[in-house]
Amino acid sequence: MVEGDKPLTGAARKILDAASKLFYRSGIHAVGVDAIAAESGVTKRTLYDRFGSKDALVVAYLAERNRQWWARLEQRLATAEHPRALAVFDSYLADVDDGERGCAFINAAAELPRTHPAFGVIREHKARVRERLTELISDDRLVDDPQDAAEHIYLLLEGAVAHRGIDGSDRRLVRAREFARQVLGGDG
Repeated sequence: MVEGDKPLTGAARKILDAASKLFYRSGIHAVGVDAIAAESGVTKRTLYDRFGSKDALVVAYLAERNRQWWARLEQRLATAEHPRALAVFDSYLADVDDGERGCAFINAAAELPRTHPAFGVIREHKARVRERLTELISDDRLVDDPQDAAEHIYLLLEGAVAHRGIDGSDRRLVRAREFARQVLGGDG
């Protein structure tokens, strides 16, 4: 079973890549292990040998998405202009998957019960986005209450991201970014 930050074997990488594509495109419940095995070109036995269960594979899928998303965001932040909190919107605008279905974490939260082992990955990701917004706003010293501003911007961001999954348009993300700039004292 794949755990933590251990490097993936070639077969495990194929399985995770195939599962990630299928889970995002079709939904977690709609995709069975037979489809993942077929898409990855491995046997079901190999899938179970590498991940132990579909639930563990879902955890690995969301953990990998989380890792990749944060790496891209931190790259953007390294060169972002002030207010740097707007780079979070830029990440969502730039990170469009084929057949855009919105946020993988919101989609997974809608499908999975709170008791599912992957739900912790979802909660942690969303909490960390809000925490990072607070850090960026605080460091940029643009407002008197960084936590309040971060909460406001986080809600703008999440609403816009959710609607992107519904209507497939970036329009609300672009508009929410403009509102966020206003919250941070920008001129729009």
